[in-house]
Amino acid sequence: MTGAITIDIERSDSKGRYVARVEGHSEEAELTFSIASPTLVIADHTGVPDSLRGTGTGLALVERLVADAREKGFKIMPLCPFVNAQRKKHPEWADAFNV
Repeated sequence: MTGAITIDIERSDSKGRYVARVEGHSEEAELTFSIASPTLVIADHTGVPDSLRGTGTGLALVERLVADAREKGFKIMPLCPFVNAQRKKHPEWADAFNV
């Protein structure tokens, strides 16, 4: 059974990352982004260590990004292949993406 996933956000001027930590695991996963404008965020990269593969951690990171986009009024440009693949699997997220 997978432990609880907690996701924090770290942000600098024009870059940031979502950091996922899974209860019972020492490694963390991340989704990095660049802030192109107040209304556009570029999803650059998603990194999930082997120890967390198959736990839903990568999907949880994208879900958080989508939720934040909707709440804060920005669109996501999915340059990251994983984020783009998840976008295609979830047509209900279309409103959050700029493609």
